[in-house]
Amino acid sequence: MAQETRISLKDINKLALPAIMAGIAEPLISLSDIAIVGNVPNNATEVLAAVGIAGSFLSALIWVLAQTKTAISAIVSRYLGAGKLVEVKTLVPQTIYMNLLLSFLVYYVTSIFAHEIFRLYNAEGLILEYAVSYFKIRAFGFPFTLVTFSIFGVFRGMQNTIWAMYISIFGGIVNIALDFILVFGYSSIPPMGIEGAAYASLIAQFSMMMISLFIYLKYTEFNLKFKFNIHPELANLIKMSLNLFIRTAALNYAIYLANKFSTGYGNEYIAAQTIAMNIWLFSSFFIDGYANAGNAMSGKLLGAKDYKRLWTLGIDLSKYSMFVAILLGGVYAILYHQLGRLFTSEEAVLDIFYNVFWVVIAMQPINAIAFTFDGIFKGLGEAKYLRNVLLVATFVGFVPTIYIADYYGLKLYGIWLAFTVWMLIRSLSLVFKFRIKYLN
Repeated sequence: MAQETRISLKDINKLALPAIMAGIAEPLISLSDIAIVGNVPNNATEVLAAVGIAGSFLSALIWVLAQTKTAISAIVSRYLGAGKLVEVKTLVPQTIYMNLLLSFLVYYVTSIFAHEIFRLYNAEGLILEYAVSYFKIRAFGFPFTLVTFSIFGVFRGMQNTIWAMYISIFGGIVNIALDFILVFGYSSIPPMGIEGAAYASLIAQFSMMMISLFIYLKYTEFNLKFKFNIHPELANLIKMSLNLFIRTAALNYAIYLANKFSTGYGNEYIAAQTIAMNIWLFSSFFIDGYANAGNAMSGKLLGAKDYKRLWTLGIDLSKYSMFVAILLGGVYAILYHQLGRLFTSEEAVLDIFYNVFWVVIAMQPINAIAFTFDGIFKGLGEAKYLRNVLLVATFVGFVPTIYIADYYGLKLYGIWLAFTVWMLIRSLSLVFKFRIKYLN
C-alpha cells in the first residue's frame, strides 16, 4: 500500500537528475564568465564588478520574463495527467510567439536606457562603461533565451527533462570554450576582454535555441503554426505568468538592493558580492533539480487528482533536496579558499569574500526546503500564493533587515543576514500552506 502512494526515487531521479544538469548550465555560464574575466590582466576588479552588476540585471529580466516557462509547464503537465494533451496543441505556439514579441520590446527599451539602469546600481566610471558594453551585447540574446525557456517548459510538462539537459550542457560547453578564445584571444582572433565574454554567451544562447526548436518540431506533437483563435487557457496562462512576474520582480528587487548596497561599499565589495552571489545562484539551480521534478510531477498528479501521492512527493523531495544541499555545503567548506581563487587573485576582494562565504554555506538547507516547495506550488498553479509569499519575504523580511544592517555598518554580513531572513520566510510559509492543504 505504501508503495502505491509513493513515487519511487528512481522515477523522481529520471526527472530530477537531468533537471539538475540543465538547471546548472545557466549559472555555470555566468560563473565561467566571472572566473575568466576576473583574471584579465587590466582592471580585473572593475571588470568583475561590471559583469556581476550586468549579469545580475540580465538574470533579473530573464527570470521575470521566463515565468511563462513555469506556467506552460504546469498547464501541459495537468492536461497530460488528465489524458487531454491534444487540447493544448494550439496554446503552446501562441505562448512561444507571445514570449518572442515581449523579448524584443524589453531588449529595445533596456538597451536605450542601459546607462541610466546601471547608475541605479551605483555604478560609475569604468564599472559603468564595462557594464553597459557587456549588457548591450548579452541583451541581444533575450529572444533566443526566452524561446528556449518556453520550449523547456513544454518538455518539462511532458515529463521530459533529458532534452533540456543535453541542450543546456551543449550551450555551457560552447560558452566556456568561446570565453577562453574571445576574452584572451587565440591565433588570429584578437583578445576582446569583457565584450568577448558577452559574445560567447550570445552565441551559446543562439545555438541552444536552434537545437531546442529542432527537437520541439521533430519529437513532440506540437508545432509553430499560429492560430488566430485564442486558446481558452491562454488567459489562465497570462494570469499565472503575471502573478509569477510580480513574484520574480520582488525576488529580483532583493538582489538589486544587495548589489546596490555592495557597490556603494566600494569596488572590492561588489566584486566579492558578485562571487558569493553567483555561487549561491549555482547552488540554487543545483538544488532546484528536485524542485523541477516536483513542478512536473505535481501538475500531473493534480490533473489525475492523486492527492496522496502528491503529499508523499512533497515529503520525499524535501529529503532529497536537503541531502543535495548538505552535500554542496560540505564541498564548499572543503574548498573554501580554493573557490575564491578561481574567480580572482585580488587579495582585498578575497578577504571580503572569505569573511561572508560561511553564511552562504549555512543557508543551503533552508534554500533546499524553499526551492522544493516553490517548484511543487508552481506545478500546482498556486502562482497567487507564491506571489504573496515573495512580497512578504522581500518587503517585510529582506528590505527592513538590509537597511537596519546597513545602519549598523554590517556591510556584506548584513546583506547575507537579510538573504537568510528572506529564505526563512519563504520556506516556512510554503511548508505551512502545503501541510494545511494536502495533509489528510
